[in-house]
Amino acid sequence: MRVALLTIVLLFTLVITKAQTIPLGSPNIENYLRRQQLLGKFDSSFSFNYRPITLSKNGVQLDSTVFNSSSYFKPLSQGKLKTSVLPLEFRLAYDHHHPDSRNDGAMIRSRGIQTYISAGVYAELGPLTIQLKPELVWAQNREYEGFPLWPRHWESTWQVRYLWFNTVDLPERYGQSSYTKLTPGQSSIRLNKWGLSLGLSTENIWWGPAIRNSIMMSNNAQGFPHLTFNTQRPIKTGIGNFEWQFLTGRLEKSGYPPPAHDRVIRGRILYVPKPDDWRYFQGLTFSYSPKWIKGLSVGFTRWVQQYGENAKVTGSYFPIFQNLFRKNDKEEFGFNLDQDQAAGIFGRWVWYDSKAEFYFEFAKNDAAANFRDLLVDTDHSRALTVGVNKLFPTLKKDEFWQFNFEWTQTSQTESRLLRNSLSWYIHGRVRHGYTNNGEVLGSALGPSGNAQYLEVSKVKGFDRIGGAIERYVHNNDFNFLAFDGDFTRYWVDYSLYGFYEKQFDSLLLSASLFYTYSMNYQWEVLFDTNDPNAFPDMPGVDRNNWNLDIKISYSLF
Repeated sequence: MRVALLTIVLLFTLVITKAQTIPLGSPNIENYLRRQQLLGKFDSSFSFNYRPITLSKNGVQLDSTVFNSSSYFKPLSQGKLKTSVLPLEFRLAYDHHHPDSRNDGAMIRSRGIQTYISAGVYAELGPLTIQLKPELVWAQNREYEGFPLWPRHWESTWQVRYLWFNTVDLPERYGQSSYTKLTPGQSSIRLNKWGLSLGLSTENIWWGPAIRNSIMMSNNAQGFPHLTFNTQRPIKTGIGNFEWQFLTGRLEKSGYPPPAHDRVIRGRILYVPKPDDWRYFQGLTFSYSPKWIKGLSVGFTRWVQQYGENAKVTGSYFPIFQNLFRKNDKEEFGFNLDQDQAAGIFGRWVWYDSKAEFYFEFAKNDAAANFRDLLVDTDHSRALTVGVNKLFPTLKKDEFWQFNFEWTQTSQTESRLLRNSLSWYIHGRVRHGYTNNGEVLGSALGPSGNAQYLEVSKVKGFDRIGGAIERYVHNNDFNFLAFDGDFTRYWVDYSLYGFYEKQFDSLLLSASLFYTYSMNYQWEVLFDTNDPNAFPDMPGVDRNNWNLDIKISYSLF
């Protein structure tokens, strides 16, 4: 009902009335523009720390030889009222054995076939811009092998597993049948002037310079409705450029319980129902690019979430500006504070002569007691992403080899031995965790996930062909707590990727195929109770998985 109402309002506004945004995940375009910046052909002042990218007189300016926006956003009318048709986007995904899709917005974790389709229109009248781009998702949502029941996992293991199931909204499966959902998608209504924008949006957003795993905000989950005040291009001053976003939004639950939620162990029901309430979310992020160091940008991000009822009762409508350190909490050390928060820093440095960039993101999900505590125990509750991206010229004109390496770690460090911060994206009081519609808003690796990713590809213009390898360790914190002393249980995925991107006139194609060998899938080994001497040579329960992902963007008319 809310989706239909928002759609009607936006359509009505269009009837009575050029800052188009490139939606996150759009085939080819973001990667292409980032490469063009390394080559010195795209605005060097733009940091790529904030997305989606806005292409307009109020946003980023592009040379038509680099990217002709009028061929991508087809204009319908000019003059005072400018209108255009947004590209038709279609996506087809297939997961063979178990879900392993990431950074796909409104699409869900689902086994089998999943489709996504989106199209839209855009209008501009003076400073007012309206973009309507709803999304329709259908997923086969087939049953798959999830966390195994006793005797494959002991009852005590299930008790530990529910420490996570009860503190984050990450259902294994979205119901027992196929899944269909219509969302407002990448829609917005804004007032834009002087490079600034104020408005209401349901667009996916991305904070920080990471390419695959942003710690604080990514497009891994469905976009959520939010009021935003942000820059659409770098704001130039005498000391350098500034970019920022301040937003307040509403996060929703998935509505689906975790597996075996009615299971009773030792007289206790494992599942503790979560509050039937939406979450009040507020975030602030800004970055600075010093005038004297070309290509460098550094920034800060903080977000706070709480249940809507808690915000109403406490009057805490601007929590982002409160209690950065625990010593400022109203309750001693925040033990009774019903808020979840995280804060972090990030940076990106482009070396134009080398056609390369280095970037990082460092964040903490458990506030330090004070500044001294931050300096003494910096590693406590931290998550980290570090990446390098470089282009090497080939013997052909405008053709390059692209090398990208990204390393992400969100599992707890040894600091957990002295004080437990809980895993990233879960929370003991805001028990839906840092999610929207059942998916993590930050890194697609999920709570306590670690990964190393290496990619090599050949690129020319929009075209790209190559491969990658990845090592992904699932929820290390759970592994340490459930199987203390057992080093055979790590659930580790090794993946081989192949991908292909190509422009065919008005059509952009992006296709990827990857194979995953899951070792100790769901942390399970073939434990033989009759042979206690088998440890540590017990074979794991390993699984093979295939994932196909095809994206098509077609400019209409």
